[in-house]
Amino acid sequence: VQLQASGGGLVQAGDSLRLSCAASGLTFSSYDMGWFRQAPGKEREFVGAISWTGSSTYYGDSVKGRFTISRDNIRNTVYLQMNSLKPGDTAVYYCAAGARYGRLSRYEYDYDYWGQGTQVTVSS
Repeated sequence: VQLQASGGGLVQAGDSLRLSCAASGLTFSSYDMGWFRQAPGKEREFVGAISWTGSSTYYGDSVKGRFTISRDNIRNTVYLQMNSLKPGDTAVYYCAAGARYGRLSRYEYDYDYWGQGTQVTVSS
């Protein structure tokens, strides 16, 4: 199983960025997908999740209303659209897959596979 996150970079506060996570080696449409992030010196934080069908989403409080998760089960890819970025959003962003069939979770231990992460840096 491989989850390849991409799309990170250096942006200014207020900008938008879209991350992608391409999955292979698993039946993508059977997995809920999550996004997490980890800033230097901090614990990994839940960003959001989307159900295997794409019909349900769940977001962390710090990104609610600014970030949107979507997925394409034909392209085996999940996306994280990030708008109105703030310096506090600076982190390495990770995608993860969990066989939870719509029982969306904010906990790392509920995810079976993890990507390598992509760096997002937001300057003020």
